Amino acid sequence: MKRWGLMLVAILTIAALVAACGSTGSTSATMVTVTTNASNFTQSSVTLKKGQTLQITNTASDIHMLSLGRWRNGVAQPEQEPGAPAVSNLQVPAQGSVTIGPWNTPGTYSIYCTIHPNMMLKVTVR
Repeated sequence: MKRWGLMLVAILTIAALVAACGSTGSTSATMVTVTTNASNFTQSSVTLKKGQTLQITNTASDIHMLSLGRWRNGVAQPEQEPGAPAVSNLQVPAQGSVTIGPWNTPGTYSIYCTIHPNMMLKVTVR
C-alpha cells in the first residue's frame, strides 16, 4: 500500500511539473528546449517563465534562420516585438543549437524561420 502512495505522489508531481512549464520540450530551471526537424518546429508553442532562456535544437541536416515575426498567407512578416530578446536572422546550424534570451517581459511572441514557409513558434512568457 505504501508503494502505491509513493507512485501516486510521483505521478502527481510529474503532472504538476508538465502543467507548470506548459511545454513538451525539455525544461530546466533556467532553460526550455524546443527541437526542429527539416522544415518545422516539433511543437507549435512553448511557455516560459519570466527570466528563462529558450534553446532551439536542430535535429535535421538543414539550417534554419530565425527572426521575430510570423508567416501570414505564405508571406514572411518580420516584427519588432517590444520586450522580446533580439532575434534577427539567427542561424541554427544543422545538428546544432542556439540559445535565445533570457525572456524577461511577460507576453506572447512569435519566432519564424525565414527559409521554411509556415515554420513558426509561439512563445508565451509568464
